[in-house]
Amino acid sequence: MVGGLLLNGCAPSQTVQTPDGYTLRAALSGERRSLLLPGFGKVAYYADLRGTGRPLVLVHSVNAAGSAYEVKPLWEAYTGSRPVYALELPGFGSSDRRDVLYTPELMASAISALVTELGTDVDVVALSLGSEFAARAALSEPRIRSLALISPSGFGQPRGPSQNASNSGGDQQRYNRLTALGDPLYAALRTRISIQYFLSRSFRGPVPNDLINYCYDTTRQPGAKYAPLYFLSGRLFTPDAYTDLYSKLTVPALVLYDQDGFVSFDRLPLFAQQPKAMVVRIPGTDGLPHWEKLNDTKAALDAFWLKSQ
Repeated sequence: MVGGLLLNGCAPSQTVQTPDGYTLRAALSGERRSLLLPGFGKVAYYADLRGTGRPLVLVHSVNAAGSAYEVKPLWEAYTGSRPVYALELPGFGSSDRRDVLYTPELMASAISALVTELGTDVDVVALSLGSEFAARAALSEPRIRSLALISPSGFGQPRGPSQNASNSGGDQQRYNRLTALGDPLYAALRTRISIQYFLSRSFRGPVPNDLINYCYDTTRQPGAKYAPLYFLSGRLFTPDAYTDLYSKLTVPALVLYDQDGFVSFDRLPLFAQQPKAMVVRIPGTDGLPHWEKLNDTKAALDAFWLKSQ
């Protein structure tokens, strides 16, 4: 899980509006747009329409500092050759960060809403916990024609029943306890040192300073703590994602993985036996192969899309 249990802080002491009307500087090149997600509010995404072929939709991970910046190497690798879009999930990046109930269903609905907005078939690449949301969306959105999942969560052993997003018992109590810890804890955990520590668990080499800086900025947005609290309480995970999501996929699906300090891949061999499933190991990586081994990652993605057409 990119960033592990890193938490966000509270609202920053000062926010500055950017020229395009947002308070957070752009994570990616291209145009920053938004759509209205019923029952939630504004969901931001980036768009670069240059190139030809089936559009590519990129979905970041979930952690305290989640944003489209996490997919920047992939964005830069594909813009200009095919239309590329990068979604910022509800509660993260430039999307609204409201104090609402965050669920796997809400996150998946944001992906589906972007596909509806585009009105065409797409390929989706998702990171870590974002993979569970993308798989959930693909089960009900036929215009998602393929899934590429980078170091996905949900391939370990099933999580306990207290992790069920619909369970109002253990998870709600955990969420209440986390909320009661107060702002000082958030202030401590959103420091640059803390951000660098958790990111370092997803890198074999040094963590890029630009990634640390953007994570630092995004944790200081108004309402930044709300969605990460639901993540930390376990309410954004599907208890048995393999059985309920991945095993039911009928579209071509690729998993890229190696080592990951936040997730395990116990049931990945089962997935590899499914029709239309591919599994590729990117050795020498710790959860973010597109940052440390972009050429290998891109080669695997291109081979997958060529085979799945």
